[in-house]
Amino acid sequence: MMEQSKKRYRVLILSGAGLSAESGLKTFRDHDGLWENHNVMEVCSVDGFRRDPKLVANFYDKRREELKNAEPNSAHLELAKLKREFPDDIAIVTQNVDDLLERAGCDEVIHLHGTLVDLRCESCGEIFRVGYESQNSKECPKCHRDYIRHNVVMFGESAPKYQILDEINRYAEYFIVIGSSGQVLPIGLMASFHEHSIINNLYPENGVDDYFKKAIHKPATEAIKDISMEIREFLLTT
Repeated sequence: MMEQSKKRYRVLILSGAGLSAESGLKTFRDHDGLWENHNVMEVCSVDGFRRDPKLVANFYDKRREELKNAEPNSAHLELAKLKREFPDDIAIVTQNVDDLLERAGCDEVIHLHGTLVDLRCESCGEIFRVGYESQNSKECPKCHRDYIRHNVVMFGESAPKYQILDEINRYAEYFIVIGSSGQVLPIGLMASFHEHSIINNLYPENGVDDYFKKAIHKPATEAIKDISMEIREFLLTT
């Protein structure tokens, strides 16, 4: 099978926290800099992890427990349907660390920041599934050591999947953003290279929306109807 980074997709769909918000998952970073009442830098940075690894482990244990009770919404389901219809034309890339796209039936999801449902061994680098369980008492199935951590990219460490995103964006003809404001990725700059582009967020974003050909300010579950129609028309007529 051809590597994901080597495929030349016509449509790039990049999603952020707004996609999963309607499934009851809190956005990664609220306006007050908190995530579930924790300072983001305490639980999502290399420095915070070094200071208090137990706090960070407990935090991600709770996020997995929360995720277990969440369900994919209609936007997840429609994206999965589009991917099944046009598997070689559409790339699904997400900043989210939940597995709701996969549970909606979406294959080949590229997670830029890792996943909650996996753990990583700091001894040998093995990544293995933990599902929605606590990481407490878990050990690496490969080297059998217990030096493990969450498989979510933290501030202060590299995100290798960004290289895949850059390559997909270089060849894509249509760039679509759902539920991302551009705080982490330069989505405005990315959109400026495309003749066809759509951004969907609840509210207008100064300095971002202007780079896109179309902006839809609605919840993702409402905007997905228009987005899906635009994608199908593009792929079937061009």
